[in-house]
Amino acid sequence: MQACATFLNQPKHFWAYVRTISQEVGYTSRKSRDGTPSTVKVPTAAEIKKALKTLDLDDSEILTGDQFTDFGQTLHQYFIYRADRLNNYVEPRLMDKERAAATYHQLAEQYQPQCDQPMNKQKGDKKAKAYFTCIINMLIEANLNGGQCNYDPRQLTTVTRNQRPVRTLARRVDGAYPSVVNPKAIWEIKEYYYTTTFGSRVADGVYETLLDGMELAELHEHEGIEVKHYLMIDSHYTWWQCGKSYLCRIIDMLHMGYVSEVLFGYEVVEKLPELVRSWQQ
Repeated sequence: MQACATFLNQPKHFWAYVRTISQEVGYTSRKSRDGTPSTVKVPTAAEIKKALKTLDLDDSEILTGDQFTDFGQTLHQYFIYRADRLNNYVEPRLMDKERAAATYHQLAEQYQPQCDQPMNKQKGDKKAKAYFTCIINMLIEANLNGGQCNYDPRQLTTVTRNQRPVRTLARRVDGAYPSVVNPKAIWEIKEYYYTTTFGSRVADGVYETLLDGMELAELHEHEGIEVKHYLMIDSHYTWWQCGKSYLCRIIDMLHMGYVSEVLFGYEVVEKLPELVRSWQQ
């Protein structure tokens, strides 16, 4: 999923409003009495007005009376866009472990991969292939046409110029093309098929991606060097049942320019081959 151009390059305080209002109003609707699952919500003008008043914040940039200003209209349209994409595009693509396993076996039979196919970190009956990571690796390999790729970097990403380091990122990433030194693209993978709650480890994964994105944005701004930065996540239960607020934050991060593209669950099958071919161009 790419960012919508309408909401790129918004001023920093636009995102301050997004976060502040989302936190106060809430990211999701309540589960109905008939059992209908909660969805990502769109705050109304009245809810926004009440939220800002509760926080003792001025609402004049967003509202004139009960009507949205031009700035407020853009903000409201973003909330509508974010909810629509998550409710109608992202949710159906998030896989559980059974769907991920079936997709993995289908693709493994089709591609006969030679690249890394790591195991997950579970024990006992839960020990199996890291399905999402394996799917990603084999799709990259199948579309590289023999090109180089580091599927498991064990060192920090470094960008150099004239054989001197320009920037070295603070964290190791999950993959780099063609190399962890001077990559054209790097990616992070968050698959959580066996988690039972949305714990701090999962939340930390979102903030780690934000850190990498801010470092890459600074590199691009001050050195003119662009490195594509991708986030690929999966687990319907973890992200949709438990972590919809973090999905909202990921969409925000995408539109703030800190991630080049986010691939949600089965979307890697739909979009990753095209992305890999674009790296080689």
